[in-house]
Order: sequence, then structure tokens, then C-alpha cells
Amino acid sequence: MTAMTPGEPAAMVDLTGLTCPGPILGAREILDGLRDGQVLLLLSDCPGTRDDLFAWARQTGNEVIHTEPRERGATGYYLRKGRSGPVAAHVRLDLRGVSCPGPIVEARQLLKGMRPGEVLKLVSDAPACATTSPGGPRRRMWKS
Repeated sequence: MTAMTPGEPAAMVDLTGLTCPGPILGAREILDGLRDGQVLLLLSDCPGTRDDLFAWARQTGNEVIHTEPRERGATGYYLRKGRSGPVAAHVRLDLRGVSCPGPIVEARQLLKGMRPGEVLKLVSDAPACATTSPGGPRRRMWKS
């Protein structure tokens, strides 16, 4: 976060009244439609948004460039869209052929030993893993 004034954002989304993870999901949806370097202004009054947003921005290559208090307890978060595309995995866990809950148990154990911000890619052909993994179907897992 910097003390500079970010200027006019390319987009703004007011998600006051939503609890986490709503503001992060809403910001992600809008940022996906922006070009690298463009700025989004997110308005949120959820107390968990600050920590979640900074962690999410670090993990996705985006940047929170400014925050400011707003009316009625809300905060304005200025996010600059960073790199496009997927985040590279730091650790790859290939458990094809292992039935559930094996891959989930192994992934959770491995995540405990990873540093914050590191990404785990779990590869599994167990049918239930797509719906029971912490990130859901085809989603990245990371330690936060």
C-alpha cells in the first residue's frame, strides 16, 4: 500500500454489506475483465476484507496500491491488476491412482509444511476429489 493517490479507477464495485469471501470474489470477477495495470476500486465494510484481500493479491500477482476510509465504516481498496494467467505451483503432488480421501489427506498434510503464499497443485483422478478438495473442482490450493 502506498500513500499516493491512485487516480481514477477503471472500474468500481460497491460490495458493502457482503461478508467474506463475497468482496474478494466480487473483486476477482471484475479484475478478470480488466487489462494488466488497470485499477479497480473495491468498497467493502467487512472487517475480514483487508487481510483476505492483501493475501489474495499477493498470491495472484495483483497489488493493493491504496486504501482509504469511506462513509459508514466502509473502506476503499484500490487494486491494480497484475499478471494474467495462472499462478505457478511451488509444489506438485501427483496422486493418480490413489482413492479418496487419500489425496485430500496428503494435500492437507503437505500444506501444513508450506509457507504462506506457496501454491500446491494436486493431481488426482479420484472422482470425489474434485468436489471435496479445499479449492473445489480445478481450483488452485495455496497456504494462507
